[in-house]
Amino acid sequence: MAESMDAAGRALAGTRFIPLSVPEIRGNEWRYVKECLDTNWVSSAGPFVDRFESEVARYLGARHAVATTSGTAALHVALLVAGVRPDDEVLVPTLTFVAPANAVRYVRAWPVFVDVESTSWQMDPTKVWDFLQKECYWRAGVLRNRRTDRRIAALLPAHILGHSCDMDPLREAARRFDLPVIEDASEGLGAVYQGVQVGHLGKVACLSFNGNKIITTGGGGMIVTDDEAWATRARHLTTQAKDDPVEFIHSEIGFNYRLTNVQAALGCAQLEQLPAYIRKKRQLAEEYRSVLNGVPGLTPMLEIPWGFSTFWMYTVLVDANDYGEDSRKLLRRLAGKGIETRPLWQPLHLSPAHSGNQAYFCEVAERLNRDALSLPCSVGLTGEDQREVIEALLEGQRFCVRSAL
Repeated sequence: MAESMDAAGRALAGTRFIPLSVPEIRGNEWRYVKECLDTNWVSSAGPFVDRFESEVARYLGARHAVATTSGTAALHVALLVAGVRPDDEVLVPTLTFVAPANAVRYVRAWPVFVDVESTSWQMDPTKVWDFLQKECYWRAGVLRNRRTDRRIAALLPAHILGHSCDMDPLREAARRFDLPVIEDASEGLGAVYQGVQVGHLGKVACLSFNGNKIITTGGGGMIVTDDEAWATRARHLTTQAKDDPVEFIHSEIGFNYRLTNVQAALGCAQLEQLPAYIRKKRQLAEEYRSVLNGVPGLTPMLEIPWGFSTFWMYTVLVDANDYGEDSRKLLRRLAGKGIETRPLWQPLHLSPAHSGNQAYFCEVAERLNRDALSLPCSVGLTGEDQREVIEALLEGQRFCVRSAL
């Protein structure tokens, strides 16, 4: 958006700017990267790649992890490993980043967009069940969509904004209809559902380490699974499907999706800081919640009792009637003060890139897209910066009250 670019320009010029979410480098990053440079292990092989994989797997309680160049690459390969074939369909929440829908199209399958529910803003299990029971039928042991007659091949819930989906009913639906669960945990590392780490709740999970995630490798991702055969195939596909360690023999199409050792070194250092980063994110969330909870027209995001949220991207709903500004007007006013915010994603069923795909009662997502605004929540956000953001939010409410008088 132009306003964000203007604010970023002011930041480059040395004027006051509070970014939405930026990386925090405070640990062993320099030392580990220097080790890569000193030893010449800089490409997609090296000890930090293996170490990062094993440490992520251990953190999540999983048996296997395969590092990739991005979260989107992880989703692409996870779909292939899960057996999604051309012209299949995959159930995807409509309110999430575009990557899972794109990955479904990469394998020449089709996303079916399902709404989110209004409290946690995650994929709605009730609508998933309704779709599978009312809109699908069995033929010769295969679950098919009545409208398209395509095979329903997988369920792909995405944990957004640092909170988990309600996975028990989703996993029960997957068992009932014989579907693999592919978790998009790109925004969920460190979150917990019913005592289990997000990323260890499906047959396979995908992580992202993009620059704005809770830990970063600059760019990168991870495939996580307990299934040894799936992990082996994922590793094979992400390394160009090379069949022989010496000869250049390839029996199928593979991908150049392996994370570099330099990036993995960053990841190892960042992972060491993850508990502290989660504590800071939750402290920021509590400060926002405690001040904004009573402000007319502002509804802070919730932590549902069955989940432990990292509050990765702290988000509020803005009711234009009660607050006096809608979310986009508020975005522009804050940008004028050098405070970067952003709306949630355009619901995928409204995306021109995915027009024509089936959508199942997605009205909640449309409302959240209209009203939601994410606030500055970097791990390195200072108390002074957060107070400035809060003061700007309260100033809008005071302006509304004065106008009403």
